[in-house]
Amino acid sequence: MKKIDYSGILLCERQAEAFELSVTQMNISSEMFIRRFVFSNICKLMDDLDFLQTNYMAKDILDFVNEEYGTSKYGSKKYSAEEMYWIGYIYRYFSYTREWSSRRIYKFIKPKELRELYPSYHSLDPGQTVERLLESKGYPATEEGEMLRQYRILREVREMEKEYKTDHSK
Repeated sequence: MKKIDYSGILLCERQAEAFELSVTQMNISSEMFIRRFVFSNICKLMDDLDFLQTNYMAKDILDFVNEEYGTSKYGSKKYSAEEMYWIGYIYRYFSYTREWSSRRIYKFIKPKELRELYPSYHSLDPGQTVERLLESKGYPATEEGEMLRQYRILREVREMEKEYKTDHSK
């Protein structure tokens, strides 16, 4: 786990601002915007931290997404600007501190699920939010816990291999 620092906060804020701006500047649903963003090249730039070497602003991020996917009017359901800001911030905070790709986090928790958690989680510290998200899906919140989880999985796989060899050696 990586501690949040100035660079991480800058990334979180820039992504959150882009998500918030998408509500008024994009003609697609909020969920479609998030999906396009997560699979975009600009998001990969943020995941790789190369984004920190640029001076891109929130509007630039939206322009990059539009350039890559084209404009569309697909979907009309928009989240509130506050919800989008929070979702953008949490996705990037999660990515930065856990060193997971945005795609992995998107598969782990969809925007719709995060939106449902907004009323009860938005006032929490982002680190607490990420810990609760991990715990709710059966992932330990600490590195030690994660190592224990992976060790248990490895033991289960080895047990299954032993059983397979025993069953097929007859």
